[in-house]
Amino acid sequence: MLDKVVIANRGEIALRVLRACKELGIKTVAVHSTADRDLKHVLLADETICIGKPAASESYLDIPRIIAAAEVTDAVAIHPGYGFLSENADFADQVEQSGFIFIGPKGDTIRLMGDKVSAIEAMRKAGVPCVPGSDGPLTEDNERNMQIAKRIGYPVIIKAAGGGGGRGMRVVRSEKELVNSIALTQQEAKQFFGNGMVYMEKFLENPRHIEVQVLADGQGNAIHLGERDCSMQRRHQKVVEEAPAPGITAEMRKYIGDRCTRACIEIGYRGAGTFEFLYENGEFYFIEMNTRIQVEHPVTEMVTGIDLIKEQLKIAAGQPLSITQDDVVIRGHAIECRINAEDPKTFIPSPGKITRFHPAGGLGIRWDSHIYADYTVPPHYDSMIGKLICYGENRDVAIARSRNALNELVIDGIKTNTELHKIILADENFQNGGTNIHYLEKKLGL
Repeated sequence: MLDKVVIANRGEIALRVLRACKELGIKTVAVHSTADRDLKHVLLADETICIGKPAASESYLDIPRIIAAAEVTDAVAIHPGYGFLSENADFADQVEQSGFIFIGPKGDTIRLMGDKVSAIEAMRKAGVPCVPGSDGPLTEDNERNMQIAKRIGYPVIIKAAGGGGGRGMRVVRSEKELVNSIALTQQEAKQFFGNGMVYMEKFLENPRHIEVQVLADGQGNAIHLGERDCSMQRRHQKVVEEAPAPGITAEMRKYIGDRCTRACIEIGYRGAGTFEFLYENGEFYFIEMNTRIQVEHPVTEMVTGIDLIKEQLKIAAGQPLSITQDDVVIRGHAIECRINAEDPKTFIPSPGKITRFHPAGGLGIRWDSHIYADYTVPPHYDSMIGKLICYGENRDVAIARSRNALNELVIDGIKTNTELHKIILADENFQNGGTNIHYLEKKLGL
């Protein structure tokens, strides 16, 4: 097992990693910015190192400082969490070139899956179903691009190869819009991602967002842990996630899961990862792979009983997978509500001091968060301050427990989006299951 790990992140995921390390007897090093001296995991870690100013570019995104922290503390590995440098292939390369273990895939794998064009090509070869598209980047040949769009059928969507977070996407509904839309998306892609390459796909009107969790050891073994439904979104940002996805049968789960695990073996994947799909009319369409642990991983842990962070750590230590596909059993249902420090109506961030705090409790309730009474939420980072995960023997029980838990949760001194979650969980269509990715925005009139 690993001796000492640098946790190169902050907030709830940093605390989550620290807890897993402690269970496995691994020593921890918390790196933090000057704004994060009072974070819970910083107070609990074996060693702490301040790596810079509040701005992420001067702390959590500063590769030399993070590697230096590993060097001076004699750590053997670095866990990137999610966000920040977790899907930065150069960071993964530099960590390993410096003699440390990167707790995640190899840099080449991150690079392959981070470029949407090469990722789709790799998935097609592995037999993973993909959205009909341009099968490669678009060129400057307008006539060729129009022929591709005609073959796919309107509406189409133009996407940046290096895009993410809802940026670098443009829907085109007619031929007269196409040329200008491609040019605008190329400009946006170059501006935001430093890569002007774009590609074209069929635009699905009312799909659901369903993703498959995988674990692979890089030694020829891979398993899937079922699927999650993350369709309740606002501006491409997930708000509520659940596992398993309503309406997905055991046969469908096996069909898509087997293809994901085969793809993992073919690309030599190592660690935890997630295949994201759009799902419409009974068909799965691959859109991207996240080569890291995800925010919503706890719902999978709740229905499988498998600790994904501990599995990451074991794989990084060179251990082969200790779990076979037959060991994975989906039981019950779990729902996660992302609790953000923001106005529930305007969604404007609400940093500040938490004057009173009381977490929800009871059977099947899990609260993953770094906050506590008198903690000050800084304005420099993502507004998520916690995740409320509720488990039940079936979906109805999970929804009921989630609603009760939201009423019990007390976070005073700042605004939070708990009222938005109450509205979602009380919604009849959500309760019936199977809402699409546009549902929440339409409900909110956005």
